[in-house]
Amino acid sequence: MTPAIVSGPVILLLAAGLGYLLGSIPFGIVITRAFGLGDLRQIGSGNIGATNVLRTGNKTAALLTLIMDSGKGAAAVLIARAVAPEDAVQLAGFAAFLGHCFPVWLGFKGGKGVATYLGTLLALFWPVGLACCATWAVVAAVTRYSSLSALIAAALSAAWAVLLGHTDMALLCILLALLIFIRHRTNIERLMTGEEPKIGKKT
Repeated sequence: MTPAIVSGPVILLLAAGLGYLLGSIPFGIVITRAFGLGDLRQIGSGNIGATNVLRTGNKTAALLTLIMDSGKGAAAVLIARAVAPEDAVQLAGFAAFLGHCFPVWLGFKGGKGVATYLGTLLALFWPVGLACCATWAVVAAVTRYSSLSALIAAALSAAWAVLLGHTDMALLCILLALLIFIRHRTNIERLMTGEEPKIGKKT
């Protein structure tokens, strides 16, 4: 369920710090301002992720946000993997996710973490990440709900890890999924009442 704990506390602390700092970079806000689209926190849902950037109508800005938010999770994993054992690598990925959701620079009010979560899984073990991306894409194509797609992909991530032979990722997948469900609690309420906006809808 988890990798063997072989790293010392200093290595683990450095991995967590690196991951958090990378994850806390609010690329959605940076990119929308660079494109002259205003303060993303005052647009649509107020979320700093790619789905809300898409509500500005600028697909390029949304794509760049998606790439950068995914990339910071992947970067945290790959940098840690270059110098540390797998326990520190997974911790760095988890910390990047926390950094995106709770960035100190924004008063700990960040995004919902889906892109960072997918980037982290792709870097940790690409077949699991790819399976989760495919799950998201299929659900999104059928329902047009980004939030529902994320919830189903997250819910299945641990199962994908086990089925694809990477059981040491299972606990991390479960923890990430729980946090994604918590971060999407208002989306879940809107899905249940039929008020959740679909992909591409501006309001």
